[in-house]
Amino acid sequence: MQSMGRVGCALDNAAAEAFNSTIKVEYIHRQRFRTRAEARLKIATWIVDFYNVRRRHSACDGMSPIDYEHFIAEARRAQAA
Repeated sequence: MQSMGRVGCALDNAAAEAFNSTIKVEYIHRQRFRTRAEARLKIATWIVDFYNVRRRHSACDGMSPIDYEHFIAEARRAQAA
């Protein structure tokens, strides 16, 4: 597996490792895939339709990414007014 960080900086890879752990625990280990193609499609769909949109993230103060984006945008509009 390719490293996601800079050479000599182990902490750079922490976010990728956390994501890999999450996807395995929350999705991959709970599914049965008939083929690699099916696995790729279903995993990509899970990431796009659930993980990136609806799943609550600690980095987003417990909100889904889409809700957090709306919250931040509204806060910026209120601050600019």
